[in-house]
Amino acid sequence: MVSVLFVCLGNICRSPLAEAIFNYQVRQRQLQPYFRAASCGTANYHIGDPPDSRTIRNAIKNGITIQHIGRQFDITDFKEFDWIIPMDESNRDNLLRLQGADKFRDKIKLMRTFDTENRGADVPDPYSGSEKNFQEVFEILDRSVRGLLHILVAELK
Repeated sequence: MVSVLFVCLGNICRSPLAEAIFNYQVRQRQLQPYFRAASCGTANYHIGDPPDSRTIRNAIKNGITIQHIGRQFDITDFKEFDWIIPMDESNRDNLLRLQGADKFRDKIKLMRTFDTENRGADVPDPYSGSEKNFQEVFEILDRSVRGLLHILVAELK
């Protein structure tokens, strides 16, 4: 089973949405036996909290269900997950500063590495934005997750 960890700052907007989209797309393709996803934040701001209410509303609007409780990245996640997908360069750098991170560098790939429209850019944080910003992030994550799954499925063969 391939395990994927999506990472943002507080784990209430981007990463839980990416996790939910990933799980939805995996279910749509009936690939549940092959993949496991989770999400977390690099900061400890929202440990134990549900996703932001705007994230939940946006997910529902797009036919996605989120069931998640915020947590912070733990150094053991480097060993537990095959792929670690930060939403932006800042969170990637936060991960790479952790003790022992160097030997796991190859597991860490920016989310938009897999985006067909703007490869390599950051996924913007919608926290201080509007509903429109949350929808833009949904569309970015939806495309990026499709690209990631395309690669992961190809590796299964």
